Amino acid sequence: MAHARAQSPEDLARLFNERANAGDVEGLVALYEQDAVLAAGKVVATGQREIRAFYTDLLARRSEFPAAEALPSIRNGAIAMTFARLPNGTISVETARLQDDGGWLWIIDQLKIKPMAEAKAE
Repeated sequence: MAHARAQSPEDLARLFNERANAGDVEGLVALYEQDAVLAAGKVVATGQREIRAFYTDLLARRSEFPAAEALPSIRNGAIAMTFARLPNGTISVETARLQDDGGWLWIIDQLKIKPMAEAKAE
């Protein structure tokens, strides 16, 4: 099954959300380059085989993924940093690369960065 390509770096977060909520592991893997790296907490998955195993496990445990707010990317030629903010304040930060076919794929994905706790006044 052919999956739609991200036409801009910001499309990746939307496609991730659609595919995760559809339970589409292969669609999620298709958002990454062959040798991409995904970090999620203590888990670091390198390459599509390990990324596939990560998402197979994640989707088996979770059935709903809230829509993330895709923030504007920062681009330098064919490379872009992408950012998404989840409703709980968690941020994901990724590096995407423009492909020869004009689509964008992630090459590095830092899945969750928790917001810092507010400093308490003394």
